[in-house]
Amino acid sequence: MSDDSPLFSAKQHALQKEFQTCPECDHELLIKNGKSGPFIGCTQYPTCHFTRPLHPETERFESKPIPNSQCPKCSKILAVKSGRYGLFIGCSDYPVCDHIEHEKQQQDEHEISCPKCNKGQIQSRTSRYGKTFYACNNYPACKYLVNFKPIAQPCPDCDWPLLLEKKQRGKIQLICPQKSCGYKQKPAE
Repeated sequence: MSDDSPLFSAKQHALQKEFQTCPECDHELLIKNGKSGPFIGCTQYPTCHFTRPLHPETERFESKPIPNSQCPKCSKILAVKSGRYGLFIGCSDYPVCDHIEHEKQQQDEHEISCPKCNKGQIQSRTSRYGKTFYACNNYPACKYLVNFKPIAQPCPDCDWPLLLEKKQRGKIQLICPQKSCGYKQKPAE
């Protein structure tokens, strides 16, 4: 290799026009972002509508019925389905019956009643960003939620019906969710 030759030619250095040109209008293709995620589209967009997925299409998840199961609302069979937040169990007669069961709903062994409305139960939820929080299942009517795991134990100072389990410096500490109270149980050493 001679000393005066460039390390890469101009064509190779520009990622070799990795997404090539539009098959419809012969202009450059770029990565664009849409509501369903990134895709490849033509730079001449309003005049040319060519698009294609950024990644090759993976196998779509088909709904799979669960044998010997019944929907509590309509008595049809339940099925494992895929949604925007992952897999879930729902009624196979979907548009007619909208019953769904989340995986974590079945794993909760102890139910804690909501201290605010006294009608609902506190359930573990996951935000769209993957963070876990705990909220009342009587949602539009009751908007009570906490960020730490609730424990069905009354506060010794203010008698609030639950305490929160908070981890600090690797030790578990029980705290009162009421800001006016401020109770903190000393961590066991």
